[in-house]
Amino acid sequence: MIVAAPAVPPRPGCATVPRVIRLRLAGCGIAAAIAAVALAGCGADPAAARDDPKTAATAPGPAPAAPGRVRLARVASVGDGLFVTAAPGQANRLFVVQQSGRIRIIQRGRLLPRPFLDVSGRITSGGERGLLGLAFHPGYARNGRLFVNYTDGSGDTRVVEYRRASASRANPRSARVLLTIAQPFANHNGGHLAFGPDGYLYVGTGDGGGGGDPLNSGQRLDTLLGKLLRIDVDRRTGGRPYAIPADNPYRAGGGRPEIYSYGLRNPWRFSFDRARGDLWIGDVGQNAVEEVNFRRRGAARGVNFGWNAYEGRRSFAGAGAVRGRAPVFPVAQYGRDRGCSVTGGYAYRGARVPALRGRYVFADFCSGRVWSMRAGPRPGGLREETGRLNVRLSNVTSFGEGRNGDLYVIGNGNLYRFVR
Repeated sequence: MIVAAPAVPPRPGCATVPRVIRLRLAGCGIAAAIAAVALAGCGADPAAARDDPKTAATAPGPAPAAPGRVRLARVASVGDGLFVTAAPGQANRLFVVQQSGRIRIIQRGRLLPRPFLDVSGRITSGGERGLLGLAFHPGYARNGRLFVNYTDGSGDTRVVEYRRASASRANPRSARVLLTIAQPFANHNGGHLAFGPDGYLYVGTGDGGGGGDPLNSGQRLDTLLGKLLRIDVDRRTGGRPYAIPADNPYRAGGGRPEIYSYGLRNPWRFSFDRARGDLWIGDVGQNAVEEVNFRRRGAARGVNFGWNAYEGRRSFAGAGAVRGRAPVFPVAQYGRDRGCSVTGGYAYRGARVPALRGRYVFADFCSGRVWSMRAGPRPGGLREETGRLNVRLSNVTSFGEGRNGDLYVIGNGNLYRFVR
């Protein structure tokens, strides 16, 4: 059993905790250990019951037999790297996001010295702030458009578009701000960006922090905090530098039109299955439960993932009532005996590691434990991969995908590739 991490003081001001650890600690005053990793069933929403897999809400039995071998091959040291991705048309390159404000290129295993983009002078960095996300437009090979998510000099969230200047350099003068979201506290900024299979840009936002969601942002529809947002960056309407997709659930009213899903605490990393288009979200918990959420392609529209009425499948003490739709509960969750901050991953569709093919891989930032489970349409078959790896991970900030489907993970300040 993993021993629960010691309690840490509220953020900001966690001076005794290393900076890279302060980035992702899920709660302040970590609770006693609860249940082991557990598969979870559907919410009370009848539609959710049809779309989501029904699985046991208790601790799983013995893990299924794990065929083949899974190892980690070190690619490069990435310092304060917290995300890695690939760009369309750049088959031999990876792009690493560094919290301090730089995007660096890894080319054939070598970290190039000159940054692809440097926004360090525009941001507040440290704790849970900094340069947090990067997404390349699906047409990047042709149009050179990319999008970043960072906390600005005031600590507020900004989603900004840049343009490519050359294959190895973005144009720093091409910045165009799409979204600015005021942040009431220094933590729970979310930060992830990704283009969905529908071509729209999705933005993950935290609840604004403060512990326990004191502003009830997760359940409110009049704020962009605690949400998964969805915008069309290829058009502009209504005086905005983007358009609202026609099928966004609150486009006609009832909530902010950018909202696609709500009830999230800090969706640090989410992803789309490159084969099926299904959505996976790793949502960092408060003091008891870390959770993984799943929705089939197109089925996350208007979904309430429960926070702060629920933490995982548990009612959250002192929280307000559920607003709007009944919550859809996670397909996997675990307690403080297994870790303290979930790092969402990817459904692996590559060819390099047959033992992981068709499985969603995720980890815990604090404990470094790694799990996989069968991907959609019916997630299940949870098993732990930690003991099979040749590297003991810690400070697992992110997973990432290569253009060919290779799976990567950042831990110990290094970038690793999953191999057989």
